[in-house]
Amino acid sequence: MCGRFVSTATPAQLADFFGATVDTDPLGPSYNVAPTNDVYAIVEADGVPTVRSFQWGLVPIWAKDAKVGSKMINARAETLAEKPSFKSLFKSRRLIVPMDGFYEWQAIAGHKTKQPMFIHRCDGAPLAVAGLWTAWKDKQAGPDAPWLHTCTVITTSANALMAPIHDRMPAILERKQWSEW
Repeated sequence: MCGRFVSTATPAQLADFFGATVDTDPLGPSYNVAPTNDVYAIVEADGVPTVRSFQWGLVPIWAKDAKVGSKMINARAETLAEKPSFKSLFKSRRLIVPMDGFYEWQAIAGHKTKQPMFIHRCDGAPLAVAGLWTAWKDKQAGPDAPWLHTCTVITTSANALMAPIHDRMPAILERKQWSEW
């Protein structure tokens, strides 16, 4: 499960890496991105990959309160097409969440505490993690309330490298999958 990650690249660096344009202000580097923080994402805008900012933690359009987003930071790949919160987004609201790497905590036999592990690419390039997005408006705030753009990270079963550390991991996309996603 992905609950914390690192994001240090600028929007311009991400745009260069992903072949995208920029439509966001800089967020600044973070070595401990937490749920409900703003994050960069690559989303298609008018047919062009674009770097934008989203709040991490999906707030479904039907939610009465934005606080639900703190519980919807991850979506299981195995149930995306079934869960009401993700089903329609899976068809049309996909994005890529770039990360320098993510944290996972490995259980150590005989110890109550877990060992933090930082998972990243050996070449230092960003991980391209599959995600979903939506926009939510607080109906209590009236018709002029701003839209809140939120996202969730898709997780999957751990691969052979991750399995000794944790049973889940972010769904990492290979470069050839970016345009399909």
